[in-house]
Amino acid sequence: MTNAIKVGREAEGNVEEGETIVELDHVTKVYRQGTVDVFALRGLSLRIAKGEFSALSGPSGSGKTTALNLIGALDTPSEGRVLLEGKDLSTLGRRELSRIRRDRIGFVFQAYNLMPVLTAFENAEMVPRLQGVDSKERRDRVMALLADVGLEGMEDRLPSALSGGQQQRVAIARAIASNPAIVLADEPTANVDSETAEHLLDIMQRLNRERGVTFLFSTHDPRVMNRASRIIRIVDGRVEVD
Repeated sequence: MTNAIKVGREAEGNVEEGETIVELDHVTKVYRQGTVDVFALRGLSLRIAKGEFSALSGPSGSGKTTALNLIGALDTPSEGRVLLEGKDLSTLGRRELSRIRRDRIGFVFQAYNLMPVLTAFENAEMVPRLQGVDSKERRDRVMALLADVGLEGMEDRLPSALSGGQQQRVAIARAIASNPAIVLADEPTANVDSETAEHLLDIMQRLNRERGVTFLFSTHDPRVMNRASRIIRIVDGRVEVD
């Protein structure tokens, strides 16, 4: 393993001593554009430990989102290994990958990605419902989460009746309703104003601290980087080591 885990500010304690949730082992990702090979990642290696609140940073086109998509089992590497809780994702079949995305990974997207015809509650309970969680347990869990993100009393509102910041709070609740191993947040503050961004970060930081939720951000927002316990800077598909 490279010294990539030492880039930026360390999480509290020694990152190497924590339980590893995610490992990228010399990962390369190449996209074919016509007759040209475009390298999105070039031998990227890093580890994310349980309980981290970390950020992948770097300029546009550096490979941040590609790395997040590989960790989220939304794409596959051209070379190298992506391991989630010790499982090499490239060795798993389509059904198992689907189960892992459902049960072990929470997603918070820049564009919220809520179902417009479902209420805040119905959006947040979607994954536990697919998991077959008992209806009472599901309701108790989701109502507690919506209250936790400041949406108590708004459970029956459709996304169209919520502000952008409120929609992103629903997305955060949805992301952790399945009790995932890690939450992947791709530019989660990009479409909200500064005050709302700070409120969202307050919420995610509190969930990290109080519930132990592991967060990994892809961002170039200094507000996110200021909150991160560790910053992993990616440039031209590689971890930049100072």
